[in-house]
Amino acid sequence: MSTKTKLLLSLGLVAFVAACAQQEEPVFVDPEPISVEPVYTGKYK
Repeated sequence: MSTKTKLLLSLGLVAFVAACAQQEEPVFVDPEPISVEPVYTGKYK
């Protein structure tokens, strides 16, 4: 085979493998809820 044919076949093979590769699913992380600090209201309130 000629060099150009080998090059085209190898590039086609690489493109085929890349297209068939398993896609990585995005990972969604829930943010932690923000807690509110207690408010000091005094001793006798």
